[in-house]
Formats: sequence, C-alpha cells, structure tokens
Amino acid sequence: MLVEPARRQALLRAAALGAAVTVPVVVLAVVVRGESGAVVRFDESTVLAATDLTRTSDGLRAALVVWQEVFTARWVNLLVVPAVCVWAWRRHGLRDRAVWCAVTVGVGWVLQAAAKGLVQRARPVVEDAVAHAPGSSFPSGHAANTTIVAVALTVLVWPLLGRTGRVVAPVTAAALVVLTAANRVLLGVHHPSDVVAGTLLGLAIVGASYVGWRRSVPDDLDDTGHCPDPPPAGRPTP
Repeated sequence: MLVEPARRQALLRAAALGAAVTVPVVVLAVVVRGESGAVVRFDESTVLAATDLTRTSDGLRAALVVWQEVFTARWVNLLVVPAVCVWAWRRHGLRDRAVWCAVTVGVGWVLQAAAKGLVQRARPVVEDAVAHAPGSSFPSGHAANTTIVAVALTVLVWPLLGRTGRVVAPVTAAALVVLTAANRVLLGVHHPSDVVAGTLLGLAIVGASYVGWRRSVPDDLDDTGHCPDPPPAGRPTP
C-alpha cells in the first residue's frame, strides 16, 4: 500500500523532468521550422565549414562513415544493448536494471523517430556532399540514440563499477555522445541544432525513465523490492 503513492510521485517527478529538459528541444523545433533567424544562419555556415574540413582528408571521411554505420540504431539497439542486458542479468543478477535499460532504449528509439516525423525538417543542402542520409533532419536520431544508450548502459553497470570505473564510464559515455554529434555535422547530414536537440531529447527520455523507475522503489529496498545485502568491503554502494 505504501508503494503506490511513491509510484505516483515518481511518475510526476519523471514527467516534470522530461518536460523541463524537452522545452529547449521544442523551442529549437519552432525556430528551425521557421527557417529564419540566427540559429538557422549558424546551422548553415557551420555545416558548410564542417564539410569543407571533411573533404580535406579521405582518411577522416572514411573514419566518419565507419563511425556512422557502427553507431546506427539497428546495430546498437538490437545487438549491443540486448547483449549487455543479458550479461548483466544472467551473470550479475541485475534483472530490474537490465529490463529498465532495454525498455528505455526501445521507447527512446520510437520517441526520437516520432519527433523526426513531427518536425519534418529537411537535411542540410551541401554542394559536393560528403555523405547522404534518408529521412528528416531534426532531431538527430544518431545523437539521441547514442545519448540514450550511453547513459542507460552506464546506469545498468553502475553497481558493478569501482571508483575508477565510476569515472571512466561517464567520461566514455560523454565522449561517445560528443563524437557522434560531431560526426553528423562533419558528414553534412545534420545541422548543429539537430544534434543539440537530439542529445537533449535523449537526456530527457533516459532521465525521466530513470526517475520514474528508481523513485518508485522505497529507499530502503533494492530494485526487486527486497532489503539489499551490505556491499563487500572496499566496494562502493550502488
């Protein structure tokens, strides 16, 4: 009986967090749909400069194309995430975290695709384009998906990490997000505002999901609703 109010409160907190982080995305969407203003001019000039840089090196262009393919959602979401979730569940007993991670990534994949369909922004127009991509431009699906996956996997493995791991994991996650965002602009398939919006949308989705999931469990219980065992000596608490 005590869990239900906690769950309702958790949902309210999750909705508030998601709405707060999504506000900048909505503002950007309105601005870019108007196709005028400083943001659009900055987008266009940055994409031109970025693609000019990419054309200076065949090696850079090849590396960017490989990165684009490796971090496509169909590989990351359907191969990497399930593999890590199964490993965390079966090997380390992190059942609830694994389920949360998989569901969050799946829902995030659908939501970012829906946002693209709603805004319907055209891709950047670049003469002598260095790459092509189907679909609309805002927000960046690669940026949103990489953000969701990077943060969700970090949360999933967090109880297994020591002090060094709890520094390396977030830094690695942030680096992957930044590099993926840069990749989209350097290839000329997204505007800077697209990748900013994608990153913010990804943070909103995974943040709201985590708050809603974690806050629905009383502080003195673990993810499965049982009193947790004390952590081994020298290991940080989850």
